[in-house]
Amino acid sequence: MGRRSGYKDTNLKKAPRGRKVTVKEENTLLPFLFALLSEQSKSSVKALLSHGQILINGKVTSQFNAPLVPGDEVEISYERGKVEFSNPLLHIVWEDDDLIVVNKKNGLLSVSSDRVRERTAYHLLSDYVKKNDPRSKIFVLHRLDRDTSGLMMFAKNQRVQKALQSNWNSAITQRSYVAVVEGRPEKDHDLIVSNLVENAKMQVYVTAEGDGKEAITRYHVLHSNGHYSLLELDLETGRKNQIRVQMESIGHPIAGDYKYGADTDPAGRLMLHARRLFFIHPETGEEMRFETRIPDAFVSLAK
Repeated sequence: MGRRSGYKDTNLKKAPRGRKVTVKEENTLLPFLFALLSEQSKSSVKALLSHGQILINGKVTSQFNAPLVPGDEVEISYERGKVEFSNPLLHIVWEDDDLIVVNKKNGLLSVSSDRVRERTAYHLLSDYVKKNDPRSKIFVLHRLDRDTSGLMMFAKNQRVQKALQSNWNSAITQRSYVAVVEGRPEKDHDLIVSNLVENAKMQVYVTAEGDGKEAITRYHVLHSNGHYSLLELDLETGRKNQIRVQMESIGHPIAGDYKYGADTDPAGRLMLHARRLFFIHPETGEEMRFETRIPDAFVSLAK
């Protein structure tokens, strides 16, 4: 699962600003740069390194003591390098001009709430794209609960947001989760179809046929020790809290989910993870497939 750089060069018609020099004798990078750029201050030369503006044989480096040998080509770019994203709660797994796919840790909100405005996946990614281009924005496509980890995506323009949201069911070819539930379901695999409604306290529950919105989830058991079971679940609809409510409705709530019937919290978290996200790219028509590994704690608890 690779990450594709989607940084758009807004100066395609301009000649690149920089210089290339072929190394004549062995050296290390920083002394080489100090000698080559003797008209600049040492702090400004170091800034070029830290901003990703120095390349050795076509590859960006920030390593000041990188070895140089005769024939190496050192390039100095006077265009600021692309800002890299780094946050312990959120990892970008793929990006292009239209979309960003991320792997979210549990404990991070997808979007802001009345209580939390800034510590969200949306806010972190908005800051990131604006550092590369102040005009850039992020647009919400779907959400993961704060305590659910795994794959989700955001649009980088309204055109793509509208294209995906207006055609969501056919554009998303697979959304799979893994969950650890209490006990072992009677069937090793099954299709759960139920109608869901939300009350005034924002609690979702199963209601009588004909009311609410239809929710469809297909599951199968991957491992079980009787006390806990690891399930893989494929969504055919995307209702709020769908998996959590339906697992409670069959008597096997997700471990750690006190809101929806759990009695235990063996891992100190809601044991629900968005494992796979497959979709048709609205601009290219290509099917994009992303998959994460099952968290180790999920496997060990159910074996």
